[in-house]
Amino acid sequence: MWRRSAGFTLIELLVAMSIFAMVALMAYSGLDIVMKAGKQGDAHAVKLAALQTAFAILERDIEQAVNRSIRNSFGDNQPAMEGDEEVIEFTRTGRRNPGGFSRSNLQRIAYGIEDEQLMRASWQVLDRAQDSEFVSGPLFEEVESIKFSYLDDQLEWHNRWPVQNLTQAAAPSPGLPRAIELIIESEQWGKIRRVFRVAGVPPP
Repeated sequence: MWRRSAGFTLIELLVAMSIFAMVALMAYSGLDIVMKAGKQGDAHAVKLAALQTAFAILERDIEQAVNRSIRNSFGDNQPAMEGDEEVIEFTRTGRRNPGGFSRSNLQRIAYGIEDEQLMRASWQVLDRAQDSEFVSGPLFEEVESIKFSYLDDQLEWHNRWPVQNLTQAAAPSPGLPRAIELIIESEQWGKIRRVFRVAGVPPP
């Protein structure tokens, strides 16, 4: 007598394929979530590294600020450091010279915000001529606003340097502040506050 061979019916096969498709879909969805989270984590890490690098460059420049005034392209004197809440410009030392060229180790630096980017500018010379050019580049993006503040010898903060309410007789040489505070507002990071000590000035 012939025995019937065991096998799947068409309905059973369709049910098995449906279950397999559902399991595969769930597995793909989970993998997609993991991959997206990984990409977001990588992007976050890149932006965090850019922020930390920007603060490191800022700290290096401000801590090496020196009391050396300059002449601008019109021949007028500019103090060693001048700035308001959105722009700061100063002279710093420690300019690298790996090529051993015959030039000063001092450099004029400026910081400001442009197109929601924290920008750093530098000049090749201190006392400028009419054709003196500067080089600038972004340090950090997605910046909504910045605010610089300046700490004087009386441990009072000001939104401008040199302090405007001091006369020349009271302050013939404005010098440098004791410290500089920077507040950056960003959509991703919120409000970030950092205080940088000016190394050439004794701490309070």
